[in-house]
Amino acid sequence: MAKNKGARIIITLRCTNCKKVSNDNGKTSINSNQVGMAKKSQKKIDYTTTKNRRNTPNRLELKKFCPNCNSHTEQKEIK
Repeated sequence: MAKNKGARIIITLRCTNCKKVSNDNGKTSINSNQVGMAKKSQKKIDYTTTKNRRNTPNRLELKKFCPNCNSHTEQKEIK
């Protein structure tokens, strides 16, 4: 039997361009590529995948399609 069971873990990936940026005066604004999408309600789209904890100990970054940005963007692992 495998004694080192559990090397693969489930992780969640989220778009880095969909984050709301706060200005100096405290108001939130949206990135320039999302001006047209600002009127529509934006959902947080997360991708779920697995990774091997031993081979990739750092946070995973993949390019995936983001429906809010309507383009392929960098997706980073969140905790």
